[in-house]
Amino acid sequence: MREPPADFADAAFLERHVVETLAFYDGARDPAGGFFHCFRDDGTIYDRHTRHLVSSARFVINYARAAKRYPGKKEFLTRARHGFEFLERAHRQPNGAYAWELDDGAVRDGSIMAYGQAFVVLSAATALSAGIGEARAALDGVWSVLERHFWEEGYGAYRDELDASLTQGSPYRGQNANMHLVEAALGAYDATGDLRFLERAERVAETFCRRLAGDAGGMVWEHYTTTWRPDFGYNRDRPNDLFKPWGYQPGHQFEWSRLLLALEQRRAKPWYVSTAIALYGNGKRIGFDPEYGGVVYGVAPDGAIASGEKYHWVMSEGFAAAWRLFRRTGDQQYRVDYDTLWSFAWRHLVDHRYGAWYRVVTRDGAKIDDLKSPPGKADYHTLGACWDVLEHLS
Repeated sequence: MREPPADFADAAFLERHVVETLAFYDGARDPAGGFFHCFRDDGTIYDRHTRHLVSSARFVINYARAAKRYPGKKEFLTRARHGFEFLERAHRQPNGAYAWELDDGAVRDGSIMAYGQAFVVLSAATALSAGIGEARAALDGVWSVLERHFWEEGYGAYRDELDASLTQGSPYRGQNANMHLVEAALGAYDATGDLRFLERAERVAETFCRRLAGDAGGMVWEHYTTTWRPDFGYNRDRPNDLFKPWGYQPGHQFEWSRLLLALEQRRAKPWYVSTAIALYGNGKRIGFDPEYGGVVYGVAPDGAIASGEKYHWVMSEGFAAAWRLFRRTGDQQYRVDYDTLWSFAWRHLVDHRYGAWYRVVTRDGAKIDDLKSPPGKADYHTLGACWDVLEHLS
């Protein structure tokens, strides 16, 4: 393992780490379209056929953000355009929605998931910000699908899943898609200046972080009924589910905290900072592991650990939120938390040989498998967290 940097908040370190992480995916471009999604620790592709909407969109986001931050490296914009064209050609369906999963370009799972559409919104927004002008039409198109078919005005939230025809829906309701739709709406607002995106982000954030959190002990619960009441039993036997895990997710408390501070930057409201502090504090209280370090994945309502594994995205969202809170409040404890989270990640999650981060390790930090980047990962969270800190260093 390499020696840790003298300062995890050093700009040169963070920029170097971003470039090294992106380099792991240099072989991801598929000349036939899009990117390969399935990588072992050493970069070997273990599945050349699967294309998952989340990864397809996240590759576009990663490269569009890189293109904007490093304008001298033209290859990043080329890759962003390459990925965006694949989204439009392969994932986009005639009804304007985007299919969940493809197999050699053919639809394997045509479900229309709000979670996936959220990342299409963000990919189109970041592509537009990077100079890909045709992304504006895609942004408006997918937003229209979400507003017409997923938005539930009476509840101030988006439903989760419809079939390929957009006519039959699942009764499941969840916070995860809504949280990422807030992130996506902020990206869309930044790219266009259109207030409808900011207003929607504000509405959803208030629904989950104020109204619904009041029904769940001051934290954001994952699962809800069709009338948006907390469903504390849903997926009880699946605490490690990739998209719908059971239990309070400390990582999502951190992520919401960061998003509230991002909302405050754009149009401040009195409750944003206090709620961001409370959500982060609750995530830390239930999630910081006093025995092994790091942050556990899931915690039961009674406080017992539901899933003790340490995930890359939880650590990333944790240090990004801690840094934002440090810069916003000046409280040195957040600076200590930032270093603590980075230190665990540096020891256990950063791959110092091949680059990028391991997806997940055991509670005590041991490797679980050699599947570094399965569908859905693409190091989106780790790159995004580093860029977020870089943008708020002073």
